[in-house]
Amino acid sequence: MPTSEELFWLDRLDEADREEPSLAPYAMRSRKSRGRLHPDNPHPFRTLYQRDRDRIVHSTAFRRLMYKTQVLVAQTNDHHRTRLTHTIEVAMISRTIARRLGLNEDLTEAIALSHDLGHPPFGHAGERALDACMKEHGGFEHNLHGLRIVQLLEYRYPDFPGLNLSWEVLQAMAYHSKRPDTPELQPFLQPGQPLLEAQVVDAADSLAYDTHDVDDALSIGLITPQDLAEVPFWRRALERVRQRHGVLGPLQLQPTVVRALIDWQVGDLLDHTIARLRANRIHNVDDVRHLHSPLVGPGPEVTALKTELEAFLRREVYEHHRVQRMTAKGCRIVTALFNEFSRAPHLMPDRYARRAQEGSLHRTVCDYLAGMTDRYAQEEYLRLFQPFTSV
Repeated sequence: MPTSEELFWLDRLDEADREEPSLAPYAMRSRKSRGRLHPDNPHPFRTLYQRDRDRIVHSTAFRRLMYKTQVLVAQTNDHHRTRLTHTIEVAMISRTIARRLGLNEDLTEAIALSHDLGHPPFGHAGERALDACMKEHGGFEHNLHGLRIVQLLEYRYPDFPGLNLSWEVLQAMAYHSKRPDTPELQPFLQPGQPLLEAQVVDAADSLAYDTHDVDDALSIGLITPQDLAEVPFWRRALERVRQRHGVLGPLQLQPTVVRALIDWQVGDLLDHTIARLRANRIHNVDDVRHLHSPLVGPGPEVTALKTELEAFLRREVYEHHRVQRMTAKGCRIVTALFNEFSRAPHLMPDRYARRAQEGSLHRTVCDYLAGMTDRYAQEEYLRLFQPFTSV
């Protein structure tokens, strides 16, 4: 049991002080944050970034990721990845990398947990459909919408709109956008590179996405192990597994090779990132920001192998006729809902119907659709367009 003196010390220790012994000089500290847009009293025992993480996890948008498509819609089976499971996997990998590099794990985790909040239903197909629908009204991009969610659309708190996240998490979301010229992003973007914590999440997202898409595609029969024999990355990971474990049964072989691919990529990324940190003599956050290229990433060999794997996935998985059918159906549903709600905004729930009358009709319809899960979008479609369906 702690003594009374030890308890007193624990009570007096500022949580931000705990960061110092474990963080590298180039890591982002809570005390160095630019803070929040809306003033908020510090928490007695949680840092700024820990509170960001918790606010994201408790948000409605985060829970909805459970029923949003990663690659395959929810009806395919109960085991493939959704946006939520992908997000959790990215957060775990990101924390591992951040810990090894001496970065701020809480900030890294908050960035990872927020990185897919803006995705609409039906994955990239839904995003393309919404962007086409909004072509004359500002377009749609999931990273921009994620910022809109955490700054405006969430409504859990009485003192401010959105989640009132720290500037560093918002900036990471802005840097992730593929439309850097958008006016809403300009307050967050600056010359140079994002924080290392944000770079880690980008790299972890990419390696998790590719590897787990292979896993899911194998599990539902879109591809076979024989198809993967032509992919050098998979073939070499399989050789490593056989050297270590010998002959494995079918139930253990696939997950073991998938783990080997992730371990290989994480190890390679750490080795080359540490080498870049040393070669560029990175001593603080400003050194990171002033570079012209990212520091976090794999080496040339793994980059080439990963590129070949991604080409295989595009050809054999994303363009597979079963995936394309799901994609086409998702696009039709999103487009039909957008047109119908734009024609008759009173058909939306009251909160959105009122906003459509008070402000931008099309952006409000887009907000409503982007927040839908795959399941809810399909149910709304049936309620609006199928006869004798419950309202």
